Amino acid sequence: MIIEALYRYYYEFLIKDDESNIAPEGYTKIGIGFALDISKRGKVLGVIPLYTTKQGRNKSIQIQKPMIVPRYSEPTINVEASFLCGKSAYILGISERDEKNAKYSAKRFKEFCSFNKELLHQVNCEAAEAVIAFLDNHDPSTARAQPDISRYLEEILKGDRFVFRFENQLVHEIPEIKDVWEKYYAGKDASMGQCLVTGEMAPLARLHSKIKGVKGTTAGSLVSFNKDAFLSYGHRTKETKELNAPVSRKAEAAYTAALNHLLASETNKFFLDDTTVVFWAESDETIYPELFGAVLINPEYLIEDAEPPKDKSAQKKIEALASKVKRLQQPDWDRLLDEVTGNPRFYILGLSPNQGRISVRFFVSEPFRQILTRITRHHKDLEITTTLGGRFKQPKAINLRDLLFETVPPKAKVKKIAPLLEGVVTRAILTGSRYPDELYYSIITRIRADTDDKDRRIEKINFIRAAIAKAYLLRKYAQIQHPIKEVLVMSLNDQSTYVPYVLGRLFAVLEKTQRDANPNLNTTIKDRYFTSACASPRSVFPTLLRLAQHHISKDDKRGRFNDKNIEELEDRLEIDKNPLPARLTLDEQGAFILGYYHQRAAFSAFFSKKGDKAAESDKAENS
Repeated sequence: MIIEALYRYYYEFLIKDDESNIAPEGYTKIGIGFALDISKRGKVLGVIPLYTTKQGRNKSIQIQKPMIVPRYSEPTINVEASFLCGKSAYILGISERDEKNAKYSAKRFKEFCSFNKELLHQVNCEAAEAVIAFLDNHDPSTARAQPDISRYLEEILKGDRFVFRFENQLVHEIPEIKDVWEKYYAGKDASMGQCLVTGEMAPLARLHSKIKGVKGTTAGSLVSFNKDAFLSYGHRTKETKELNAPVSRKAEAAYTAALNHLLASETNKFFLDDTTVVFWAESDETIYPELFGAVLINPEYLIEDAEPPKDKSAQKKIEALASKVKRLQQPDWDRLLDEVTGNPRFYILGLSPNQGRISVRFFVSEPFRQILTRITRHHKDLEITTTLGGRFKQPKAINLRDLLFETVPPKAKVKKIAPLLEGVVTRAILTGSRYPDELYYSIITRIRADTDDKDRRIEKINFIRAAIAKAYLLRKYAQIQHPIKEVLVMSLNDQSTYVPYVLGRLFAVLEKTQRDANPNLNTTIKDRYFTSACASPRSVFPTLLRLAQHHISKDDKRGRFNDKNIEELEDRLEIDKNPLPARLTLDEQGAFILGYYHQRAAFSAFFSKKGDKAAESDKAENS
């Protein structure tokens, strides 16, 4: 399914797009560091660097020039030469690995000579004769001392790729030489078989090209076999391993070119922690991948100016959409769906490195509007009131990265998301299924373990953690009749009698009572008692209620107000008739956390409005 989708994308869209600069079948688009300029007799006239300079954050970076060359095989531990292109070990017979393995470059140079001379002897042109002369006369033992090579020796030995140049023309681009290569590529020795992608009987690809751009690896294969344990019905041997996953050369060239093109794009991928997510639509309109990235990864762009899309035409369309969904306010997800036109099939592929290979974390294929509907549902599930008096700025929409990093200990030196968590969470969002239990358990663990720390910008129960707890429980109990559902709302439900929720509200009132009586406290009952109160209320709340009476007696200003709130919540709990629960389940603890958060947000909103009215009154009196 993945390979088939990439194959279609290549032939239906990329190959027809003049701006894609995609490599045709039998060729590879790859970075080239140097051109080796040679004379008719094969003498080295110069080594020409082909770098372009790009300014990085702290320094300028040299990037190899992108170039379409004959099908290039990325060097591995196996010796396999490419045509008229390669690293120094193949082209010049020298490498930094020669110190540890004296035969390393010698084997590769010999293979390169044999393979290239066999093809070039079929061409009747001066450029082919010049390359043959170079291969016949070049002496790797003296190569390092040659002035033109020694000038760039450090970069050359590191493995920058070479192509040949003859009389101001790149040899691999000469028509006669291209013809020989294409005839060889079309008919070179290979097993014939039925391609799993196209269904045609065709030459099968023995090796699949390396995929580049996946975070955590320089290059890796999506399809590969290297152990006898991977035998498939006796088909896979050293000589015929392509029969284990029969993909034609045509399909292999197409899907690898398409995937590498998408991974090289800035608009068709994003990174989580160790997962690279690549996405595309069966359309030549760039609005679909741009909008997908904005809604899932950067939803605040629909509300305020932040990281605009790369494509200008897509940017204008998204800005027009944003203006229709109440830009600069809370996003109107339902209206966004109504404004989106077009519904091509859309693909999302999550890739991670795995010991030289590439693992598929998840793959989703659905019509674009269906995916957009699921993402907007995800945002609606997360919607929760903000605590206006919170210590730190709270986002108006939660992006995926911020959501996942709430599971990481905030004091950790290296912040890393659990390897499998980002994949299952993303899959849950894109498929509309339940959020994984691991996400919820991680948030409960963080709430238990963390303490408020203003200097490190840490909040035990913040906007995102409360939103995750609400969203998880909302989906878990979506198809179940349960009293917990009445508290899984955006803001305070002051009519609810659900005990864990009311207990959370009561804890927030008790904390406020303490703060009102002792405004300069650095720590409150939340730091000492919250975890115990959340898990085993019966053991903690009697103590907290006695402390509250002490605080009320000291507070002449707000003591009565707090006492009234405590009494009202005690009435809802009916403590005289029903004892406090000894234990709360993990889901009930989530309701407790929501009750605490909602009550705090309600206090913030109430006193914020009261403060605004007082300020307006003072202004009127002074005028």
